[in-house]
Amino acid sequence: MNEVTTIDRTQREYSQAAKDFLARKPQLFINGEWVDSSHDATLDVEDPSSGKIVGKIVDASDKDVDRAVAAARTAFDDNRWYGLPPMQRERVMHRLADLLERDADLFAELEAIDNGKPKGMAGAVDIPGAISQIRFMAGWASKTGGQVINPYTMPTGTVFSYTVKEPIGVCAQIVPWNFPLLMACLKIAPAVAAGCCTVLKPAEQTSLTALKLADLVQEAGFPAGVINIITGNGHTAGDRMVKHPDVNKIAFTGSTEIGKVINKNATDTMKRVTLELGGKSPVVVMPDVDVATTAPGVAGAIFFNAGQVCVAGSRLFAHKSIFDDVLEGMTKTADFWSPRASLDPAGHMGPLVSKEQHEKVLGYIEAGKRDGASVVMGGDAPASDGGYYVNPTILANVNPQMSVVREEIFGPVVVAQRFEDLDEVAKMANDTNFGLGAGVWTKDVSAMHRLASKIKSGTVWGNCHATIDTALPFGGYKESGLGREQGQAGFECYQETKTVIIQL
Repeated sequence: MNEVTTIDRTQREYSQAAKDFLARKPQLFINGEWVDSSHDATLDVEDPSSGKIVGKIVDASDKDVDRAVAAARTAFDDNRWYGLPPMQRERVMHRLADLLERDADLFAELEAIDNGKPKGMAGAVDIPGAISQIRFMAGWASKTGGQVINPYTMPTGTVFSYTVKEPIGVCAQIVPWNFPLLMACLKIAPAVAAGCCTVLKPAEQTSLTALKLADLVQEAGFPAGVINIITGNGHTAGDRMVKHPDVNKIAFTGSTEIGKVINKNATDTMKRVTLELGGKSPVVVMPDVDVATTAPGVAGAIFFNAGQVCVAGSRLFAHKSIFDDVLEGMTKTADFWSPRASLDPAGHMGPLVSKEQHEKVLGYIEAGKRDGASVVMGGDAPASDGGYYVNPTILANVNPQMSVVREEIFGPVVVAQRFEDLDEVAKMANDTNFGLGAGVWTKDVSAMHRLASKIKSGTVWGNCHATIDTALPFGGYKESGLGREQGQAGFECYQETKTVIIQL
């Protein structure tokens, strides 16, 4: 991409509060207090806007994981949390949300430093979203209950039968690096609202905001052991959590590949599992749209958060009559989405999260070129001094056999294809192992509903994309996951149903 203006991608200076937090001794939050690891192993904290190491976190040992699980197990078994009046549990959760609102600016900055997303975006999306997760789920703490059910095969009045809802128990929760705080709160909130106790492990690339959240958990007044937060590698600490005999449920958001491994391991002890995994979301643009307003929306569907979104609109299907116009409209957004350092107030897209991700995304782009795809926009990395930047990229002249079309890239890369009719595009949209999200852009209400019914996806958006609300369930079809998060369905994933039958 030929940049119209030269962008200075030098990272801005951190606030004193962020510097102080980064300078803290690496520790773990277990049983309501900050504790040292059982060994000295640490992991680097890297700012992807500069590629510089800015801090350290603990790489938790097996003993550390065991200690955190034991704390959660004890807290659950002695009923110190679930035994409280629901009103009291709800109040503690709202207090946590209040504290997060108080410190929102610092959390947005830490997220920008750690993940690379623009601070403004973190402040507008990630932090309010995390707060909403806590507030919405807090309300469910006092609104759960069972039913009195008359048996079908027994004489009326001979038995009293009912169901009750009970918390599953100790939950191991592993969250990804693309929305670190939001995903942490999305996991923690329904678990504690249901009365469970948790051990949370943030992604090793982005642990800062989860650690800072532990300060607020302590300040909010959660009993010791209810929420434990540890850091470390997925293949060590995460694996230990998944296989731990005292863990009752696993909640994981991440790649389909790792999700499959977790699901297999969980079967040994029949742990309850919720998996929110990969996606290759189709975006269908019908011929009746106003291209001037639709094209920027379609661009945002893939370039938001540098394409590091599980529901990123990475497969564009535009009707042949407007295909060229849609792509032209998307190219006009190049300057808006041109990547900048995360603390640059003018930025809308930051760098990718790591060197590994940077190389992966550029590798996919090169593979697409080798396979015959043409670059309509981007296709390269802009000039920078150490950051992991990739220009927003549009690839055309692709076919379904190409890796860029079939595999999740998790970067700002969209593949564009033409279609002629509704049945054809529905078939094209479903030609994937994934089924997490999909978008349809049209003024035709009938076409919208017909496509929504045909596309095999956990969520279908109309004239928007990646619009997420805490009250609405979220999850995937096919290899995009198991179970649902958010909404009532997400809360109930942390409960068991018990049936009681009493002969009278």
